[in-house]
Amino acid sequence: MRFSVKWLGHASFQIKADKKSIYIDPYVGEYKDKAALVLATHSHHDHLDLLKMKEIQKDDTLVIAPEDCVTKVEGKIKTLKPGEKVTIGNMTVEAVEAYNFKRFRSSGIPFHPKGLGVGYLITIGNKTIYHAGDTDFILKMKKLKNIYLALLPSGGLYTMDNEEAAEATLTVKPKVVIPMHRKEANPDVFKSKVEAQSNIRVVVLKPEEQFEVRE
Repeated sequence: MRFSVKWLGHASFQIKADKKSIYIDPYVGEYKDKAALVLATHSHHDHLDLLKMKEIQKDDTLVIAPEDCVTKVEGKIKTLKPGEKVTIGNMTVEAVEAYNFKRFRSSGIPFHPKGLGVGYLITIGNKTIYHAGDTDFILKMKKLKNIYLALLPSGGLYTMDNEEAAEATLTVKPKVVIPMHRKEANPDVFKSKVEAQSNIRVVVLKPEEQFEVRE
């Protein structure tokens, strides 16, 4: 199946498949199309902007999100814990672990504690997209298989930095990887590290640019 993946900025993406729009972590960018499905990795404002949600929701829009998002989101919502999945038409969405174990607030609490948020495996036809959410390079990533496209945070501070994201990429072995949640990090550093050690295609997008899958 053909589909497109547009980077809206930060961790926000729009996937167009089967004439439907799927948004991940709505926050920045232009939201012109109504959503059939919205995936939120966690409840932080920069991953679940309620004003953006109102722009894209319609009566039958399904929102998939962790438990702590339920009280914030209106409309149809389904919660998924890591390991749980749901099939929607010809697409499957599975939640996976996403958390910090080495990045902490001044109080010693992780910015993203285990159990707060998730990443997602979105399988469209025979291709799986992995949106990692806000996370460090965690052991669970080593068990991921057959990923076609990985969307990985690389900005450091709250998530993996370029070096860790490159290590995660080489471990997961997707066909294609797009760095996101980049903050001030130079994505060309990430690109160079991955391409020097693999044949993985690194696609560095500007906001509102998209990656087309035609295979």
